[in-house]
Amino acid sequence: MVFESITSPIFGALDGLLNPIIQALGPMLFIMIVAIILAFVITIANKLLVDQDRLQYLQKEMKVFQQEMNEARKANDPKALEKMQKKQMEFMDIQKEMMTNSFKPMIVTFVPILLVFYWLSANSLLNHLIVKLPAFAYYILLVPLFHMFYHPSPWVPAGSMSIEWLGWYILCSFAFSIIFRKLMGLKTGGM
Repeated sequence: MVFESITSPIFGALDGLLNPIIQALGPMLFIMIVAIILAFVITIANKLLVDQDRLQYLQKEMKVFQQEMNEARKANDPKALEKMQKKQMEFMDIQKEMMTNSFKPMIVTFVPILLVFYWLSANSLLNHLIVKLPAFAYYILLVPLFHMFYHPSPWVPAGSMSIEWLGWYILCSFAFSIIFRKLMGLKTGGM
């Protein structure tokens, strides 16, 4: 109730401002543009808030530790295993630091992105978007597997090789996130 009283005037203004643009561009292109903007914002947040060199160093340290641990287990050497267990506490701190670094951009971008998604799902020009994929893309992207767990809306024709607006957003966002991460020189993975 309180949330709706706050968002209703904002979403009404967004509808008035953006619905003519949606009608001019079409919902498919508009969602792609939204995905591009959000992917760019998230990538910028990652670039500014995460020490990429430190994160890359920590990831290398974790990889070395995991290799040493696997070797100790394979050798079944009690002394080496004991040494690795003592070292494990140190690496739990490294994991904690990695996780903290990775969550910084999410903390900053979460609420605005949540509001954008709420508006997209509530907008009648967008929430009925159906994108028909070529058979190759439909199967390579594992859409049938996704549909096993998430049943498309009633307006999606049964058996069609289609995705809804959210699937289209995810595809566009994933593709442009990769491009922006490469262009900005981010060394680690993540969306």
